[in-house]
Amino acid sequence: MSGDSFKDGLVAHIPSLRAFAASLSGSITLADDLVQDTLLKAWANADKFEPGTNMRAWLFTILRNIYYSLYRKRSREVQDSDGVYAERLAVHADQEGHLAVADFAAALAKLPEEQREALIMVGASGISYEEAAEICGVALGTIKSRVNRARSRLAEMLSTSDVDETGPDAKMLAALRVGGREPPL
Repeated sequence: MSGDSFKDGLVAHIPSLRAFAASLSGSITLADDLVQDTLLKAWANADKFEPGTNMRAWLFTILRNIYYSLYRKRSREVQDSDGVYAERLAVHADQEGHLAVADFAAALAKLPEEQREALIMVGASGISYEEAAEICGVALGTIKSRVNRARSRLAEMLSTSDVDETGPDAKMLAALRVGGREPPL
C-alpha cells in the first residue's frame, strides 16, 4: 500500500475511531487522545499492516490495546488532584549526597585508628559490641567507649547535632547513632 493510500485510509477511519474511543472511555477528551495515540502508533507501524486486510479492525485493535494499557496503568495510580498525598511526601535531596559521603569519609579518616576500627565494626558492619571486643582483644567497656568517642568526634567534625541532619543513608545514621539507640529512618 502506498503512503498516500495508507494515510487516506487512516483519515477515513477517524470518525469511527473517535466514536469507539468515546464509548470505551466515556470521555470525549480522552477519546481524542486515544485516537491520536492510535494514529501515531499505526503510522509508526505502517510497515506491519498487510494491504488487503481490514484496516478498520487493525486500528480498532490498536485503540483498544492502548485504552486497556492506560486503564491498567490508572488502576495502579493514586488520584491526587487536590495535592493531599503530594503534601505528605518528603524526600531528602540527593544531589549533595556524594559531598556528604566525601565529608564523612574525610572525617572518619581523621579519627584515631582504634576508634575508627571500633566504629566501623559496630556502626557500619553490624558486629555486636561483644564480638568487636573479642576481635580487638579488649574489654567490652573499651569498645563501647571507643565507639562513643568516635561518634561524638564525628558528629563534632561534621557539625551535626542531630542524626536526622545526615539524610537517609543508613550507614551514616548507624555510625552516628547516639547512646546505642537506633536513629529514626
